[in-house]
Amino acid sequence: MTLYLKYRSKNLDELDLPEVAESLKKIVNSGSIPHAFLFAGPKGTGKTSAARILAKIINCEKLGKGGVPCDKCEQCVSITKGTNLDVIEMDAASHRGIDDVRTLRDAVKLSPTKAKKKIYIIDEAHMLTTEASNALLKTLEEPPDHVVFILATTNPEKLIDTIRSRTTFITFRKASIGEIVNALKRVVSSEKIKIKEESLLRIAEVSGGAFRDAIKILEQFNAEGEIYLDKFKCSELTSFIEALIKKDEKGAINEIEKNVELGISIEVFLQVLLTLFHKAILSEVGVGENKIEGLDKKDLVILTDLFTEANKSLVDSPIEQLPVEIAVIKWCGEDKNVESRNLNLKKDNEVKEAPDVVISTQDSKFQVPDSNIGIVNDDIWKTILSAIHPVNASIEGLLRASRPVGYDGKTLTLGVFYKFHKERLEDANHRKILEDVIEKVLNCPTRIVCTLVAPPPKVIIEEAKTEPVLTESSEPDIIKAAEEIFGN
Repeated sequence: MTLYLKYRSKNLDELDLPEVAESLKKIVNSGSIPHAFLFAGPKGTGKTSAARILAKIINCEKLGKGGVPCDKCEQCVSITKGTNLDVIEMDAASHRGIDDVRTLRDAVKLSPTKAKKKIYIIDEAHMLTTEASNALLKTLEEPPDHVVFILATTNPEKLIDTIRSRTTFITFRKASIGEIVNALKRVVSSEKIKIKEESLLRIAEVSGGAFRDAIKILEQFNAEGEIYLDKFKCSELTSFIEALIKKDEKGAINEIEKNVELGISIEVFLQVLLTLFHKAILSEVGVGENKIEGLDKKDLVILTDLFTEANKSLVDSPIEQLPVEIAVIKWCGEDKNVESRNLNLKKDNEVKEAPDVVISTQDSKFQVPDSNIGIVNDDIWKTILSAIHPVNASIEGLLRASRPVGYDGKTLTLGVFYKFHKERLEDANHRKILEDVIEKVLNCPTRIVCTLVAPPPKVIIEEAKTEPVLTESSEPDIIKAAEEIFGN
C-alpha cells in the first residue's frame, strides 16, 4: 500500500486542516446532517478523505463520543476499503453528461442496501455540463431522506449558482509549509525513514500546499534517496527572468528547455517562478525587500497572470512545457501586438472616418465609457459577429443578447442580458472558440469575461443615418443554433 493511502486520515481529529475538522465536528455534533455538502479547495488537501470520514460518521454502527467512527464495524471497514455498496464515488470528469446524472437520479430513489444512508461523493463536480448540473439540481433541492450528497471540486466558481446555494460549503485551503512538515514527520516517524530536516522542508516547498503530493514525494525519496530531491532544484532562474525583462523570446524558451533536460518538473519550475513574482509584488507595495529590477508592479501582475494561466493548462497539455512557452511568447510579443492593434484601429478610422457610436438607453448601466469606444465601434463588433458565424452559429446567437462593456487591451468584458446566455458563453468550449476568433479579429490575445446586466428596454444606434447591417442567418442556421443551445 502506498504511504498516502496508508496514512490517509481516518477520523476528523486526524484531518490536517484544523479549521475543516472543527467545522465538520460542529455539524456532526449539532445532530442535524445537511443533505448536501460542497467541499472546495486545491488538489491534495484532503477533500475526498474528509468525505469518506463523513460517510463513516453517518453510517457507523457504533459511533463514538464526539462523532468518532469506530473503524471496526462492517460499515466503517468497507468504507475505508472503498467496497461499501451504499457509498458511491463518482468522477464527474469522466461522467459529466446529462445521461450520467439521469442514471444517478434514478439510482438515488432506491433505499440503501445495508447502511443507514446512501452517500454520493461526486469528485471534480465542476466538470459536469450545464445540462447535467441542472438535472442534478432537482435532486439536490428535494433529495430522499436516505441520501446525502458530497460534492468535491477544485473550482467552485465553475459550478452553477443554484447548486452552490443548495449545499453546505466547506472550504479547504492550501497547507502551509509548517503543516506539511508536521504531516511528513508523522509518516517519517512511523516508517522510520531517515531524512534531514532541510529535505523535509524542500519537499514541503515543492508540494504546492498539497498533503498528498508531499507524501508521494517522500515515498519516492524513500525509494531513491537524496538524488531524487535534486530533481526539484531548479536551475538558476536569474537568466530566465533577465530574458523576460529583455523580452528575449528565444533566450527565455532556451532556459525552460534547459530545466526540462535536467529532469525538473515544469510544475515545480512554475511554482518557484510564481513564488519569486509573489515576493516581488509584495515588495512593490512595501512588504518585504525582494524587488526584481527591471520589472515594475504592472509587469509583475501581467507576468503572474500569464504564468498562472499556464499552470492551469498543464493538466491538458500534450507537451508539459508548452503552456509555459506560450506564456513567454505572449509576454514577449505584447508590445508588438498592442502596436499592431492600435495601428489597425487607426487605419480603420482614417479610411472610414466612422463617427462615434451613440448608444442610448434608459438604464445608465449601458452607457459605455469613452475609453472603450474602440471596441464597441459597430464595425468591429459586426466583424466579430461575422467571424464567429461560420465557426459556430449558436455562439453568434448568444452574442446577440450581449454587448461589450469594457476592454483594457487584454480582457473583453461582455454585458450579457440573460443568465442562460451568460452560462452558455462561459462554457469552456464556447469561450475558447470565442476567444480564438476575437484574437484573430483584434490581432491580440484576448480573454473573455461575462457579467450579467439588465437587458436595455431599447437600444438605438445612430451612425451617419446609416443603420448597421449585421450578419444575416438563414433559417437552417437559426434552427441549428437553437438545437445547440437548448439540446436535442
